[in-house]
Amino acid sequence: MDENGSSSSSKPVWLARLRAGLQRSASKLTQGIADVFTKRKLDEEALQELEDILISADLGPATAAKLVQDFGKTRFGREVSDPEIRSALAEAIARMLEPVAKPLVIDPAKKPFVILMVGVNGTGKTTTIGKLAKLYTQQGLKVMIAAGDTFRAAAISQIQVWGERIGCPVVSGEQGGDSAALAFHALQQAKAKGMDLLLIDTAGRLHNKTDLMQELAKIARVLKKLDPEAPHSTLLVLDATTGQNAHAQMEVFLELTKVTGLIVTKLDGSAKGGVIVALADRFGIPIHAIGVGEAAEDLNPFNADEFARSLFGLEG
Repeated sequence: MDENGSSSSSKPVWLARLRAGLQRSASKLTQGIADVFTKRKLDEEALQELEDILISADLGPATAAKLVQDFGKTRFGREVSDPEIRSALAEAIARMLEPVAKPLVIDPAKKPFVILMVGVNGTGKTTTIGKLAKLYTQQGLKVMIAAGDTFRAAAISQIQVWGERIGCPVVSGEQGGDSAALAFHALQQAKAKGMDLLLIDTAGRLHNKTDLMQELAKIARVLKKLDPEAPHSTLLVLDATTGQNAHAQMEVFLELTKVTGLIVTKLDGSAKGGVIVALADRFGIPIHAIGVGEAAEDLNPFNADEFARSLFGLEG
């Protein structure tokens, strides 16, 4: 994903993947709206039902109330149709999402550009690192990965598999080793080998927040010994299937470290795609990319209009 938001998959193919990935979320919303609004005037009861539908799709009470209030201002007492409602809400959500739909820009002046990947275990963080490595390698960048989640043998081996598959060097150590020392060593190697991008995996254990906070702080501290500006980006990976629990994860990681952007995964396995809208409305953190499947091509830059229309089952 470059500054122009391009990736290895063509636009029509990606839009088809996005619509398919959001099908469960879209079905929940479109069926709910269709059930309520069949030749019906927009009264208080109808607005309340519409708000409930949006909340059920994980847009959250505050965001749902705001959207419904704005929608009702110009249409109250009028007869409204299902397509009109879906189109109007998609437009309103696109406007809400536009400020956070920002591509992940790799600054070539910062060599290597260091990205610290954070997130709870199970969100797809390690897989996302592999996908990003593949996408940027295909764009001609020299990419290195640091297997910094030293507590999980599976995470280390998973990254090594990705590295072998895409011809990307991986820096790893022993299970249970010092993740900060590994990150320091990786940055040393990345500098020596003229890498453009260094992706650093981290542990995602939240049962002991203090330990994790100290670990992330230590990683950032040792990186700064080699590059005062590193890490240049800290990306939080969130799993869409967790719905409103994504808010709690967001709060925790904002407390633990300086999150500069989000990647939301597993939209294809969820009817809770609306959580992206709630996160954008509440936190205002840039959303760089979304994932709708396992393949590298299933991770693409976040586009506000494409997402909003797909969320309501609308074409184009």
